[in-house]
Amino acid sequence: MESNKKMRNPIAWVPSAYFAMGLPFVIVNMVAVLMYKDLGVDEKTITFWTGLLLLPWSLKFLWSPLMELYRTKKFYVVLTQLLTGASFGLIALALQLPSFWAVTVALFAVVALSGSTHDVALDGLYMQELDKKTQAQYIGWQGAFYNLAKLVATGGLVYLAGKLIEYFKAQPGATEVQANFTAWTYIMATFAVLLLGLGLYHWFILPSGNQQVAQDKKTLNETLSELATVIVDFFKKKHIVYYLFFIVLYRFAEGFVVKMVPLFLKAPMAEGGLGLSNETIGLLYGTCGSIAFIAGSVLAGYYVSSLGLKKALFSLCCIFNLPFAIYTLLAIYQPSELWLIGGGIAVEYFGYGFGFVGLTLFMMQQIAPGKYQMSHYALASAIMNFGVMLPGMLSGWVWELLGGYRPFFIFVLFATIPAFLITYFVPFTHSDKN
Repeated sequence: MESNKKMRNPIAWVPSAYFAMGLPFVIVNMVAVLMYKDLGVDEKTITFWTGLLLLPWSLKFLWSPLMELYRTKKFYVVLTQLLTGASFGLIALALQLPSFWAVTVALFAVVALSGSTHDVALDGLYMQELDKKTQAQYIGWQGAFYNLAKLVATGGLVYLAGKLIEYFKAQPGATEVQANFTAWTYIMATFAVLLLGLGLYHWFILPSGNQQVAQDKKTLNETLSELATVIVDFFKKKHIVYYLFFIVLYRFAEGFVVKMVPLFLKAPMAEGGLGLSNETIGLLYGTCGSIAFIAGSVLAGYYVSSLGLKKALFSLCCIFNLPFAIYTLLAIYQPSELWLIGGGIAVEYFGYGFGFVGLTLFMMQQIAPGKYQMSHYALASAIMNFGVMLPGMLSGWVWELLGGYRPFFIFVLFATIPAFLITYFVPFTHSDKN
C-alpha cells in the first residue's frame, strides 16, 4: 500500500503529464509550420490549415462536461496520449505518400482533437486529486514542464530536423526534397515514441481519478442543461460585450504573426526573409526564446502585484505588442547577425510572457467571477483563442496580398491600434485589490 502511495506522489506525474500536454499544441501551432515549409507547401495553405487546426482548443469547453459521464479522467489522459502518439506515428508514415498533404492534415486534426481533450481531462484530474494547498505547491512544476515541451519541440527537435536534413542531403544520390521528407519522418516518429512512452508511463503512475462520488454524477440531460445555463449566464455579465471585444483584440496582431514569424525567419534573403536554417531557428527558439519567456512571465507577476492590474494593464498591452515593431525592423533591414535576430526573438518571447499575464488575470478577475467561475474562465479563454486563430488562418493571404514580409509587418503594426484603444478605455467590474 505504501508503494502505491509513493507512485501517486504528484511529483511522479504532474511534470510528465503537463509536458505531454504542451507537446501537441506546440507541434500543431509551430513545428508543423516549419515542416510544411520544408516540404514545399505554400505560405497561404500552411497558415490557413495550421490555424484552423487550433479550433478544437477553442471549442473544448463544449464536450468537457460530457466527459464527466463516462470513465475516469485518468482514462482520458492515457487514451489521448496514446492516440496522439499513434497519430504522430501515422504522420511519419504518411510523409512517404504522394498525397502526404491531405493525409497528414487529417491526422493533425486527430492530434488537435485528442490534445484538446487531454487538456480538459488533465486539468480536471489535477484539481480533483490535489487539495488547494498542493495545487499551489505544484503549479510551478505544471507551468515549467508545459513550457519545457515548447523548448523540446521548437528548440531541440527543430534543431535536430535541420541536422538530419544536412545529413541526408550529404548521402550519395540524395536530393534536397528527399532529405527534407526523410528528416521530418524521423522527427514525427520521435514525437510518436515520446507520446506513446508517456502514455504507457501514465497508465501505471497516474492516480485513478475515482474520487468523485456517485451522487455527483449527472445525467446527459442535466449536463446539457447546466452547459446551456453556464453559457447564458456568461453573456448576462456586466460589460460582457466590451470584454469580448477586449479579449479578442488584445491578441489580434499576434494572431497574424504567430504563423508568419517562423516562415519569415526561414525564407531566403531574396524573398524578404532572414534565411535561417532549421538548426539556427531551433537554437534561437530554444535559448533566447525560452529564457526570455520565463523572465517575462516572472517579472510580470511582480509588476502587476505591485501596481495592481488596473494601473498595469495598458503598459502590459504596450509590451505585449512591442515585438511587432521589432519584427518590422528586422524585415526592413534584414540583418545577418545572429545576436540581433536572437535579440528580436528574445524581445518577442519576453513581450509575450510579460503581456499575456495581463490578459490572463483580466479574465480571472473581471470576467470569470461568479457562480460558474471555472466554466466562465474556460469560455473566455476559448473566445480569446478565436481572436488568435482567425487572423492566423488569414495571415498567408494578407502576406501574399501585400507582396512580402516588409509590408506585412507594417500592416501588423496598424493591427495593434485596436488593442491599444480598447485596453486604455476598458472598464473594471470588480476591484483588482485582494
